[in-house]
Amino acid sequence: MTTEVRDIVIIGGGPAGLAAAIAAKRAGCEDVVVLERDVLLGGILNQCIHNGFGLHTFKEELTGPEYATRYVDEARDLAVECRLSTMVIDVTNDRVVTAVNPDRGVYTIQAKAIVLAMGCRERPRGALNIPGFRPAGIYTAGTVQRLVNIEGQMPGKEVVVLGSGDIGLIMARRMTLEGAHVACVAELMPYSGGLKRNIVQCLDDYGIPLLLSHTVTRIEGKRRVEAVWVGEVDERLQPIPGTEVRYPCDTLLLSVGLLPENELSRSAGVNISPITRGPVVDDCLQTNVAGVFACGNVLHVHDLVDYVSQEADAAGKAAADYVLGTRTDAQGMPTLTVETSGGVRYTVPSTICPQRMEDRLVVRFRVGNVYRDRYVSVYVGDERILHRKKRVLAPGEMEEVVLKRDDLLNRPDAQRVLVTLEEG
Repeated sequence: MTTEVRDIVIIGGGPAGLAAAIAAKRAGCEDVVVLERDVLLGGILNQCIHNGFGLHTFKEELTGPEYATRYVDEARDLAVECRLSTMVIDVTNDRVVTAVNPDRGVYTIQAKAIVLAMGCRERPRGALNIPGFRPAGIYTAGTVQRLVNIEGQMPGKEVVVLGSGDIGLIMARRMTLEGAHVACVAELMPYSGGLKRNIVQCLDDYGIPLLLSHTVTRIEGKRRVEAVWVGEVDERLQPIPGTEVRYPCDTLLLSVGLLPENELSRSAGVNISPITRGPVVDDCLQTNVAGVFACGNVLHVHDLVDYVSQEADAAGKAAADYVLGTRTDAQGMPTLTVETSGGVRYTVPSTICPQRMEDRLVVRFRVGNVYRDRYVSVYVGDERILHRKKRVLAPGEMEEVVLKRDDLLNRPDAQRVLVTLEEG
């Protein structure tokens, strides 16, 4: 079996992979190949037929397929090689990619750089601790999205949604528009996991109740779901006896979170964050494995695809710079560790090399609870360089701060950057 040698291999043909490929091409790296396991490019956006995409990137409101098509067309115009129906089954720490497709069988590619852009998958855990049988009618929200929007199939007519992630909120509205009755959306936490705009547009506008601090405690039915019991939970997230309400239904949708798809990252020896479940990266979005970069939902789960595209653009350019030798190697240069406190759960990136970074660096983060009237503060060493008030911060909304290269270079004795929340 012969091994191809390619400059950049991008794993994933969704919005992240395509944006990275386009950026790498525009940065001067001509030898770029995208490996996509599906029969179409565009990734999960192909089944996201609702609008709301592209407001940041294209300054107009698009559906998911329209947004994806913009990148598919641009990749085609730049002659980016895209191999469809191609499953990557292994990646090594010396950047050997093993893939399989119907035309070529199993083959390997030796890459000079790799961009990981495999996206994320749904967490199915929401039903595991619920007493009862496992009858037909229990679906993840993403599965129902594909059934309704791609396959043209309705999974049921009486629906309860467990979890208030964005996909669950959007599908509560979608099922309602298709004639189903959504009894409620039950959320274990005392806050929603979705965007505020989705709560308003998908639930409030259609009179669908959002039950915070509630969970499904029991499922009725053997062959098909007949009803679910929904009860309140206490501060330890344990069901409170006597609070259960029975909701007759034939369908239970699980929208209990997303996980970055990182089996290939682990096989390559990439360090994985225990918080994001995605790779730990530096300011160039490079992992601990030289020449392996990550972007999009495989790095950390985003709420807006526009941010995915921005991040992927940076990763594609960094990969091209790495291959072409136009990026300064940070080895031996001072590196700052990005730390968090005050309710900030994580940041991307995790380390910064001030001498090598761009003039401006976007650092994205999420908080671990709902906070009101707090200041987002950034310290370099012990000196505060940013102090910005936010009325509300919530786990479902990704936040960001912008660091300037000069602010870091002017403090050469600093060893860390701290992103924190402070009270007024």
